[in-house]
Amino acid sequence: MAAYRRLDVNEDGDVTVVRFLDQKIVEDINIEELGKELFQLVEEDNRKKLLLNFTSVDFLSSAALGKLITLDKKVKAREGTLKLSNIRPEIFEVFAITRLDRLFDIKDDEADALAAF
Repeated sequence: MAAYRRLDVNEDGDVTVVRFLDQKIVEDINIEELGKELFQLVEEDNRKKLLLNFTSVDFLSSAALGKLITLDKKVKAREGTLKLSNIRPEIFEVFAITRLDRLFDIKDDEADALAAF
């Protein structure tokens, strides 16, 4: 398993639980690195069940949302499952406005998301 600079990656059974180390995901260079690390989980580590836990995230840019959409496509292309949890109300509002709440399977907390796999 590779070392990650932007992610905290753990296993819970057969689910890979990913927590973000950055509170604000806004700078392009950080978003690029974050995208590479997320894509690596799917493309190189062949993770099929991913749970992204947003507990520590206060702000997410539209570029970061783009990386999540790409990640979702990569996971689905490999017949995997992606779930999101612990999204703050102000960030969830962005998901709702952009209708991304319909694309992503979003659960209130990590336990609910793990149970949904």
